[in-house]
Amino acid sequence: MSTVATMAKDVLVLGAGVIGLTTAVCLAEEGHRVRVWAERPPARTTSAVASGLWGPGTTPRDSAWSKVTFGEFSALADDPASGLHFERGLQVSRVWSEPPWWVHDFVDVEMCAPDELPEGMLIGFWCTAPLIDLPRYLRYLTDRLAAHGVEIEERTVRDLAEATAAAPVVVNCTGVAAGKLAADEDVRPVRGQHVIVRNPGLSDFYVELGGEHEWAGYFPHGDRLILGGVRQHGQWSLDPDPEVAEQILRRCIAVEPKLADAEVVGHEVGLRPGRTEARLEEERIGESRVVHNYGHDGLGVSLSWGSAREVAGMLAD
Repeated sequence: MSTVATMAKDVLVLGAGVIGLTTAVCLAEEGHRVRVWAERPPARTTSAVASGLWGPGTTPRDSAWSKVTFGEFSALADDPASGLHFERGLQVSRVWSEPPWWVHDFVDVEMCAPDELPEGMLIGFWCTAPLIDLPRYLRYLTDRLAAHGVEIEERTVRDLAEATAAAPVVVNCTGVAAGKLAADEDVRPVRGQHVIVRNPGLSDFYVELGGEHEWAGYFPHGDRLILGGVRQHGQWSLDPDPEVAEQILRRCIAVEPKLADAEVVGHEVGLRPGRTEARLEEERIGESRVVHNYGHDGLGVSLSWGSAREVAGMLAD
């Protein structure tokens, strides 16, 4: 019998966004007996409306997690079911005058000469990076769980004691809801909104870095193009704001005139789990172990496999 099998545990994962599903996949594939409870199904989580661009972590710990995730995404790129595709794109900033230290975590980085920069930008670089079609990717993760007999049960947990009464090990991946569930005052919603248009033929992505509240960005996923973006701190509304949508369109059209005639096919809103840094630590509630894995803000996709592997390592002890 393998080491993992002899140490298999009953684990309840709370949350079915990209952090919860990835963590559940890691644990199930290492031999643990996993259940998933989630207030919302994967298709209705914030993860489902993310732009899907992988980016490197900006702290030593997050950088390590993002590199683990990059490796996993590289291995998935040949599987059409995963929704994973690598694309070339331009990243620029009107805020930073020097490239960030983590820029070379991207692939095929080529810095722009000053005369190649879009108007108003101080730095820019072309690179190749993973883009993840999140609706398809979340289905892919759900299928990986199903292959291990794990189904997602829609259930609202109002108190961690309710979860610990059901399992000796609980992994809390509830995103912005963790603020109330774990009594963590550091968690706050960071509202994002996207405009979805029919892709007019763009294959490169574009994103402005360093913008605290608003910026231009577009992210191709086949015939679907996601336009962003905003960061609205402390706002809980999930209703699309027509004025914000108009501002997003205006900024993106200024960068890429082809978008002026693109057909708008939808609007999406999500609440990023804002926190000074992601929380990954263990506590005891009664006789149960609770591992918190939340607060990844806008880097949930990028840090997902790294933090999930760390949870798996903690439970292997």
